[in-house]
Amino acid sequence: MKAINYIRTKLSSRFGFFCLLAGLFWAKTIYAYFTDFQLGLANPFEYFVAFFNPIATTLFLLGLAMYIKSSRLFYPLILLIDGLNTLLLYLNVIYYREFTDFMTVSTMTGYSKVNQGLSGSSLALTMPHDVFYWLDIVLILVLLLFRVIRIDNNKIGFKGAFAITSTAILIFTANLSFGEMARPQLLTRTFDRTYIVKYLGLDAFTVYDGIKQQHNNDLRAMATKSEMNDVHKFIEKHYAAPNAKLFGSQKGKNVIVIHLESFQQFLIDKKVNGQEVTPFLNSLYHSKSTYAFSNFFHEVGQGKTSDAENMLETSTYGLPQGSLFTQFGSDNVFQAAPSILKQEKGYTSAVFHGNVASFWNRNNVYKNMGYQYFFDASYYDTSGDRASGYGLKDKLLFKDSVKYLQRLQQPFYVKYITVTNHFPYTIDSEDSNFKTTNTGDSNVDNYFKTAHYLDQAVKEFYAYLQKAGLLKNSIIMLYGDHYGISNSENVNLAKALDKNPNDWNNFDNAQLQRVPLMFNIPGMKTGYIDKTYGGEIDVLPTLLHLLGVNTKKYIQFGTDLFSKKHDTVVAFRNRDWVSTKYTSISGTIYSNKTGKVINPTPHQRKVFNKMQARVNTELSYSDELNEQNLLRFYTPKGFTPVNPKDYNYQNGFQKELGTETELGKKSTSLYDKLKKKSTENLYKTDAPEVNHTGGSSRISNKNSDD
Repeated sequence: MKAINYIRTKLSSRFGFFCLLAGLFWAKTIYAYFTDFQLGLANPFEYFVAFFNPIATTLFLLGLAMYIKSSRLFYPLILLIDGLNTLLLYLNVIYYREFTDFMTVSTMTGYSKVNQGLSGSSLALTMPHDVFYWLDIVLILVLLLFRVIRIDNNKIGFKGAFAITSTAILIFTANLSFGEMARPQLLTRTFDRTYIVKYLGLDAFTVYDGIKQQHNNDLRAMATKSEMNDVHKFIEKHYAAPNAKLFGSQKGKNVIVIHLESFQQFLIDKKVNGQEVTPFLNSLYHSKSTYAFSNFFHEVGQGKTSDAENMLETSTYGLPQGSLFTQFGSDNVFQAAPSILKQEKGYTSAVFHGNVASFWNRNNVYKNMGYQYFFDASYYDTSGDRASGYGLKDKLLFKDSVKYLQRLQQPFYVKYITVTNHFPYTIDSEDSNFKTTNTGDSNVDNYFKTAHYLDQAVKEFYAYLQKAGLLKNSIIMLYGDHYGISNSENVNLAKALDKNPNDWNNFDNAQLQRVPLMFNIPGMKTGYIDKTYGGEIDVLPTLLHLLGVNTKKYIQFGTDLFSKKHDTVVAFRNRDWVSTKYTSISGTIYSNKTGKVINPTPHQRKVFNKMQARVNTELSYSDELNEQNLLRFYTPKGFTPVNPKDYNYQNGFQKELGTETELGKKSTSLYDKLKKKSTENLYKTDAPEVNHTGGSSRISNKNSDD
């Protein structure tokens, strides 16, 4: 009893209460390090630093409240600081489960633009043990409410508060020294955010990232035209001339881009319980009418889907932190596919996506890219079971877009952004009866079900294109935008891939970043599966060359996949890379043939250093270009920079009809080519939402026929 009273008395002092909160927050942070984060602790010293690093920032932040004299202000303030720091920790836990990365300041500031398109994803990322991140705060409030811990009206004083601050700074200095011992130039040569968290802690990383972000903003403001010169020289030297036989071979054809959400290459030809997961996409992949790539990698960073779109549209990389779309997309100058094809070949451009227009800030980015039409969720009926957390289901997206597709002037460049195969891979039982795996991980098991649904949706769309007569005059490009199963769950995925989870390592994670890329050209008989190594950065020059557009004058970091001079070193956003024979992960070199770490010879080391330097240079130049908006200083000959004020995505259907009326007999829309006959009735789907409603769909008044 005396011990309990002693503890109660100590906790009822301000300093004791401060120590209690500091100790509990330290414990929560360590809990997160070993439960939810993967810091890669490899030796006793790194374990020591990890246990040590939360102390300094926790003491510093909570110590701010110790300067407050009034108890009425002290207790609410210190609890607010503790609560906000817990919120930062927990948001990073949730974010890490999906992205295997930590939240940056740019991610936080762009969150509102991303979150508008989310609903069930964050909830699906929660775990039962998450209660431990918040339980201590609830218990402390209860103890205060029932006066087990009493309010202390005795102030600490400036000297006592300053002593805490000084101690925190001293501990952080020691912490930073430990970090520099383990990783020299920790803050000046950072290429992996995990190192900052591992050696300095999450709070220190957030502050460091904020300072770096402000520095980038200052650079953007001071950027000058001369800074574009080095970028331009690199692009000219890096340029790969097109394959003479293929250049212009698809000139004048419509381009239909199908964005296969979260679709990884291992799904192709994968069987589960004797069933092909994606039978239709498999048939396209092996078809003689398709150029398919078996060693094609996604190269996205934190921007994920938006990064993939940016690379495919502009052949520049996403940002090292956050999303280019949300951070700079509203203001940046782009030389993107829609504007290039419009000005060079007279293409009409449109995006079909059954989510809100503001998701990833697309409503602003697409204008700067020169997209003429953007048919977002407002153009579709997304009520009830017709939509998932990320928008209209895929089968319905393809079907309900026919109304708008058939009225576009040809040739057109259109993009369909599918969403059903998106984390957390939930699907109604009516939508799929596919018998999936039983790994014990619902995300892995459901992933095969939603991928199968996506495959069916694409098959239905192809059937329509054939009946409507569009297939024969189109090139259909299909690509996976990024990984579906994150690195943190790949060990569970290994079971479904018939691999030993105990042997899974970083090399396996890197190789699993392959995604499909297919150029399907109906009527062609010379297609094949290409083993060339490439990434998303290479898609735009490859596509433009097929359409007969020379890309030499444009600023593009990728190279034509069909070119003899194509650069086969694929750069990942974190500056790792993969090539035809080798893979580099945090400086460790693996043999692609054996999957084992190699000890490079002096000659090999020189070659690898040269490859790493090229990767670093390319990513750095792309970052300079986008972060400083350098394209405002360079306009290719014959190219007119996009004026976003020329585009408005309201009443898109009426604008299509207006264009048809204005052109009269010169109209090239499918609807007019068929003598004003609609093709909507040609679309057949087994989507239960359509069958239950007799095929009707509700469209808002502003988009309905006049």
